[in-house]
Amino acid sequence: MSDRLDGPRWGPAAGGVPRQLVLLLHGVGADGFDLIDLAPGWGKAVPHALFIAPHGPEPCDLAPYGRQWFSLQDRSEAMMAAGVDAAATGLATTIGAMLREMSLTHRDLALVGFSQGAMTALHLGLRHPPGCAAILAFSGALPSPTSLPPAPAGAPAVLLVHGEADEVVPAEASRIAERALIRAAVAVETAFRPGLGHGIDEVGLSLGALALQRALCGDPA
Repeated sequence: MSDRLDGPRWGPAAGGVPRQLVLLLHGVGADGFDLIDLAPGWGKAVPHALFIAPHGPEPCDLAPYGRQWFSLQDRSEAMMAAGVDAAATGLATTIGAMLREMSLTHRDLALVGFSQGAMTALHLGLRHPPGCAAILAFSGALPSPTSLPPAPAGAPAVLLVHGEADEVVPAEASRIAERALIRAAVAVETAFRPGLGHGIDEVGLSLGALALQRALCGDPA
């Protein structure tokens, strides 16, 4: 397996062979260990899912520790678009091979991202066929929102959760993403959390569990 999916794993909670795959993509300067603790809680909603929190492919170039999906040294639109596309392309190839090994399809895959990981998840799930069943984006942004193409049949459902007091990625980034997704006819649910900074709260965790359950297991009873 490629280094791009090297990172901590958890599940399935029910044991046995995984029936779904949930990827947890961390933010810049972190690594897979930053998000894997989400798995036990969400595993109750999707007990047959394997959770993998891969480490970003590059050392973080903004700090002496952690990983990144792409560089943020140059934040021009062109460089950001190139960086996220390279990260998503690498992930798409590896994910495709892994799904085949597990006898799963893209409809059994959910992408969860935080901050830069949310940007990567949105780009990967919406622009790289065959896509996935769901994208959960926390404190993130949609790369190149004005050029998002119309959603194909079977496009993933998207959950956007953002703190109104986010001091790193302004909540307006998710509002821009929401408008772009609606224009592209992508099913999108949003939650803007008053007083929350750059993080995930209990409401976000609950919404995430429901989104995963709907996408991977059907509507909850």
